[in-house]
Amino acid sequence: MRKPSRTRSMAWLVSGLCLTLLIGGCATSRQTRNMSSAVEFLYPDTEGQVITPGIPVLSLPIRVGIAFVPGGGYGYRHDTALTETRRMELMKRVADHFKKYPYVKSVELIPSAYLRPKGSFANLDQLRTMFGVDVIALVSYDQVQFTDSGLLGLTYWTIVGAYVVPGEKNDTHTMIDTVVYDIASRKMLFRAPGVHHIKGRATPVNLSEKLRDDRTTGFDEAGKDMITNLDLQLGQFREKIKERPEEYRVVRTSGYTGGGSVDALMLALAAMLAGGLLCKRRRLLPD
Repeated sequence: MRKPSRTRSMAWLVSGLCLTLLIGGCATSRQTRNMSSAVEFLYPDTEGQVITPGIPVLSLPIRVGIAFVPGGGYGYRHDTALTETRRMELMKRVADHFKKYPYVKSVELIPSAYLRPKGSFANLDQLRTMFGVDVIALVSYDQVQFTDSGLLGLTYWTIVGAYVVPGEKNDTHTMIDTVVYDIASRKMLFRAPGVHHIKGRATPVNLSEKLRDDRTTGFDEAGKDMITNLDLQLGQFREKIKERPEEYRVVRTSGYTGGGSVDALMLALAAMLAGGLLCKRRRLLPD
């Protein structure tokens, strides 16, 4: 029986080492990602094309629509943790915060079926006609779970730039980002991001179950963080309009007399003062 030559043995050894490194490299780069992208939805295939926003004409009180950006169409699988029911629940919470402000007339929750991947502003124009909204709040998400060690990180792409986060074994990173656009002018009014990070603590025995729970928890907690930032942005929005009259035009529709939170506060104080004067007058009148 002929023995293999030393050269051939070395070749097999090198090949085996390369294969081992290749398999190991694949193992350390494994991750599960669920996402939808507001950037891809609003600005698809725009190489060489510039969308220049105009000056928003905000007719007070405004009519707001809320919708989730389509997911699963950008090379990543569609998320199963963030179901349509859970999306509607989050949109209702967002709607409640919009409704607190006098300059908001109505809020429409738009089901996912009415938005198409890469629909851009043409899709938003359709929503404007169908649902009678002037402003749209687009909710997108990006969640990744690292299931092996040695991963360098992940980049979240948003309307205003990128976030880079490190990755460790069984970590779950979640971002929920809401961007608010005036549909007619194509101008972004403001945005509210929410992020959450769960450090991996799953064991091989309960890995699948724990990662599934972490996906749900990640969406819930990132949503709460986004709501907190949304409250802040909504409160600042009216002041921004007053400070930058060259960037926004405000038109009050017929019958609308509100002016925002400051006016509501003044009305409340006036009502308290009037009530106090009335009580004082009653005490001075003879029986």
